[in-house]
Amino acid sequence: MTSTALLTDHYELTMLQAALGSGTAHRRSVFELFPRRLPTGRRYGVVAGVGRALDALEAFRFDDETLAVLEEIVDRPTLDWLASYRFTGDIWGYAEGETYFPYSPLLTVEAPFAEAVLLETVLLSIYNHDSAIASAASRMTMAAGERPCIEMGSRRTHEEAAVAAARAAYVAGFATSSNLAARRRYGVPTAGTSAHSFTLLHDSEEQAFRAQVESLGKGTTLLVDTYDVAEAVRLGVEVAGPGLGAVRIDSGDLGVLAHQVRAQLDSLGATGTRVIVTSDLDEFAIASLAAAPVDGYGVGTELVTGSGHPTCGFVYKLVAHEDDTGEMVSVAKQSKDKASIGGRKYALRRRDPRGVAEAEVVGIGEPPVDDGDDRPLLVPLVRDGEIVGREPLQQARARHERSRAELPVAAQSLSRGEPVLETLHVGG
Repeated sequence: MTSTALLTDHYELTMLQAALGSGTAHRRSVFELFPRRLPTGRRYGVVAGVGRALDALEAFRFDDETLAVLEEIVDRPTLDWLASYRFTGDIWGYAEGETYFPYSPLLTVEAPFAEAVLLETVLLSIYNHDSAIASAASRMTMAAGERPCIEMGSRRTHEEAAVAAARAAYVAGFATSSNLAARRRYGVPTAGTSAHSFTLLHDSEEQAFRAQVESLGKGTTLLVDTYDVAEAVRLGVEVAGPGLGAVRIDSGDLGVLAHQVRAQLDSLGATGTRVIVTSDLDEFAIASLAAAPVDGYGVGTELVTGSGHPTCGFVYKLVAHEDDTGEMVSVAKQSKDKASIGGRKYALRRRDPRGVAEAEVVGIGEPPVDDGDDRPLLVPLVRDGEIVGREPLQQARARHERSRAELPVAAQSLSRGEPVLETLHVGG
């Protein structure tokens, strides 16, 4: 298992050293990971990366190789403490796939200060990236309706970010990914057939199509915009017959071309052949194609960059700690525009009798009162240092579908607006 302990910032280690020196390192502490706001104009966000964060926590160990990197950064007592580091605390959080709103307490880490402070950067980097991708993906799959979305953005981002993006997109409803590492690591279904280079390799488009069909079968997807779209569609049906699986359009006016291609396929008897469109799609382009005879969407660049919001702006703040008397005291940052709210938080989703969400209710210091239709949001992820919150990716995917479905109808709007749920703080 490769250590994740250096996926952190320098100051976390220097804070640790100073706290060990002052005798405060072992104070019981509560850290929370939360958003102060949603990305501008967004109506809701989606939590993703929970499973990856648990994997990172399990691998957060300071082996000899890792400690050697730190020899010029911290002193010998700190190195000795790090050598036996094991997280022994508790972590509660929103389950993967859940929707969230401003100040939702997405993660609550309860442990000695020294153990919890070291996790800040690795947790934030995973949650900020994966949740940004899932939030964009959710808007795309909502715009697509019953039509499947295919994640194909690996070549548009860092190679490891691509794997995480494929996983997050799947949580938020994407049907498949092009990324084979995501298939191996997380079981994300993959799909793909050919690029323009395959067509250009052959002496003619017909030769390329015959080679693909002979190898992959008539159910394959032929890319039809290398030369002339109409001629390629004709050739595709001629080569594969009316049982051709699909054609893909990757350029031009996709709405117009989809109508033309659908009409041509039907006239050739290929009424079951699907029309797949790609080419710099985002949620707005997908929505604009709702009336077009399109059967699926391939999304790359806009997905893996969060469709304009590549991070969620999550922060990780100390909200309570043990004082000299052993009592827990609330603390909060009060600086302008970056204020936080002290005290350990609890959250539930307030719903009306029909099951439609009405508000995000956050209790300070104690759980808010359930009025009978509400749904608790925090689940145990780590207990006494042992991971208890792992789950199959399909479970997170199903949770997202349910969570999004209970939001007010305004959540379906792609226009800029305020969050569809207000966050209410009670108690404290």
